[in-house]
Amino acid sequence: MPDTAVLKHHVDLLDRTATRLGVDLQDAAISGQFAFDDIADAVLRCTQCPQPEACESWLATAPSAPEQAPHYCRNHDLLTALQGAAE
Repeated sequence: MPDTAVLKHHVDLLDRTATRLGVDLQDAAISGQFAFDDIADAVLRCTQCPQPEACESWLATAPSAPEQAPHYCRNHDLLTALQGAAE
């Protein structure tokens, strides 16, 4: 299992990416769009990404309301589904 610093970094990356896409992960879980355990699974998928620096770069340069997460994002499908549910 990744150490605490790695987990915190990827929680931040996932949350910032979701927010940039107009998705509030906490609200989505509370409203039943997905389970709180799915957030943990998403963070663990994120920790397995070989290029978190690409995500940092995307967050720094992406438009304020991008249409979707980067294609390489291990949570692309989840975030896309949550975007559709939020609309």
